[in-house]
Parts: sequence; structure tokens; C-alpha cells
Amino acid sequence: MNLSRPLLLASNSPRRRELLASLGLRFEVRVKDVHEDFPEHLKRAEVAEYLASHKADHYIADLQDEALITADTIVCLEERILNKPADYAEAFEMLQALSGKVHEVITGVCVLTREKKTVFHDTTKVCFKSLTEAEIDYYIANYKPYDKAGAYGIQEWIGMIGIERIEGSYFNVVGLPVQKLYIALQASGIVVA
Repeated sequence: MNLSRPLLLASNSPRRRELLASLGLRFEVRVKDVHEDFPEHLKRAEVAEYLASHKADHYIADLQDEALITADTIVCLEERILNKPADYAEAFEMLQALSGKVHEVITGVCVLTREKKTVFHDTTKVCFKSLTEAEIDYYIANYKPYDKAGAYGIQEWIGMIGIERIEGSYFNVVGLPVQKLYIALQASGIVVA
């Protein structure tokens, strides 16, 4: 794929890096430490979009001719937002809460240039089977999902044994809605086919 300008990814996530590379795009990773706080009045998809946009705002002064991509993924169980677990107990509680239920994974994305900011999100419904305490314990002990919203990675063991079905983009649950991102990059003239 040809790019009209250099592309930057502002993410520590190895999964986002893999997905963007899989699109055939050349990019550089630039990461700043940005707090992920958000106003309490925001609702689910608004939170994901706000966080992606908020991260991008920290880079605008440094941008020259580049295009920047930021993203943030949240896991929602009804109206509750499940962030990254702080410890084993919180991870266990989150997975127990998700067990046997359908939840939503929402990823907000921001594509930023000096001329334009595009913000969008994608939502995927995920259905977990009922998980046993032994399954939850095994997963946390072996995969340590403390860097993942909702305390799980769909591409890991828990996804293989626990997720019955999804409705929407699998890649969105991994952390980047690549199909919608590709369309946004094309529409902005950043990806030139």
C-alpha cells in the first residue's frame, strides 16, 4: 500500500502494531505517557472516542506532515466499563462478571493530521460461555491479562475455550477495527491504492 505521508502509531500495544503491519502499511511507533481519565458523564462509545482523541491531542504540536493513529479499547458489561485490572483479584472478578454473558467491546480511533482530525468507533458483541473458577484461575495465572481491558485477550487461551460467538469485527476485539481504519485512511487520502 502506498502512503501519501508518513504514518505514526501512538500505541504500546503489540497487537495494534501487528494488525497495522498486517494491512501492509509502513509506520513508525511514537508513544507518550497519557493519562486515561475521562469525564464521568460520557457514555460507552463516547468514552472510547474521547480517549482516542485525548491521546491524539498530546501529539498535535509535534506533527509535521505525518498522519497519527491513536486508539483505545473498552469493555462494557451493560453500563459498566471494565478497564485494565489492577491485580489478580480484580481480573478474577471481571472474568467472573463476563462469564455466561454477552458484553460489548468498543474501540475508539483517531486519525490526526495538522489539517484534520477524524474520530470514529466500532462495536463488537462478545458472548462468553459460563467459565469455571479453575478456568479463570488458569488463564490469569498463565496469561497475566493486566494490560487488557476486561482482563482478557480474545486471541489467547480464554478466547479459544470461552468465547461462543461474536457479532461484529474480531479485529476490533483484538484492539483495532482495521477495516474501518483502512476506509478512514483512504477517505483522508493517506492510503493511496
